[in-house]
Amino acid sequence: MKQLDFFYFFGSGYSYLSVMRIGKVAREAGVTVRWRPFNVRTVMGENNIALRTQHAKVRYMWRDIQRRAARHGVPFTGPPRWPTDPDLLANRVGMVAAEGGWCEDYTLASFRAWYLDGIELGSRQHLDAVLPPLGRDVDATIALADGPAAHERLVQETDAARDHGIFGAPAFVVDNETFWGDDRLEEAFAWAAGDHSLQVQPQT
Repeated sequence: MKQLDFFYFFGSGYSYLSVMRIGKVAREAGVTVRWRPFNVRTVMGENNIALRTQHAKVRYMWRDIQRRAARHGVPFTGPPRWPTDPDLLANRVGMVAAEGGWCEDYTLASFRAWYLDGIELGSRQHLDAVLPPLGRDVDATIALADGPAAHERLVQETDAARDHGIFGAPAFVVDNETFWGDDRLEEAFAWAAGDHSLQVQPQT
């Protein structure tokens, strides 16, 4: 079965849309998804992208997300608390979850808590809300997320995203072909299925 790498960031507004949509699209396409959180702040900084200071763009972003959410049937109650996860704890817990094989469940629960329940990512309230229903001890998980292995894995995943030419979140990689943005999600899966227009050229 073809695999698609899903690069995203806990705290990315547009990543919410893909997090909520990708499971259904993947099942319909018969493609497996590897969930790969990374530190988008690092790569954005390297590319001199400072979204939080671009007020007009931020206003547009939340309205655009609202429109796309309505189009795709994704719940949207308004812009969430943003910026969020200042210490990258939610993302480092994502490293622990990826290592343990429960990253998808943790990600879905986290983005729902952030967008729909108004809980700041990386806060104790956030982790108390999402980890116990997943069968995870909060203090033990935080200890792992604060350890060197989680920090190093986040660096490695960020390096991997950079190596694929990723400069923002969300992004999707199939066979070293990179697609950026929630609006490219379906196109990425078309590539994974081998029926993208660029792959299916008429015989001459």
